[in-house]
Amino acid sequence: MSDMKKAVISVLGTDKKGIIARVSRVLYENDANILDISQTIVSGLFSMILVADIGSEQCSFDVVKSQLEMLGAELGVQIRMQRSEIFEAMHQI
Repeated sequence: MSDMKKAVISVLGTDKKGIIARVSRVLYENDANILDISQTIVSGLFSMILVADIGSEQCSFDVVKSQLEMLGAELGVQIRMQRSEIFEAMHQI
């Protein structure tokens, strides 16, 4: 069993079909598990925050981040992936 390691993924851009499906597919193909997801569309702009467990031995943070950045370029949206430790450390100050 893997230790849970979390990543925070944000997506921002013009709304179009398939964004959630394509991001989810990259995570699935890299053995990551979606823990929480929130998305909204405001005036045609799509925004999503997703928390994923990337603790699997088959899941490489750098590989997933690179694949998501390439996907973002393909879809014309901005996709950022950060380790959750950054957010947790900010709240401990």
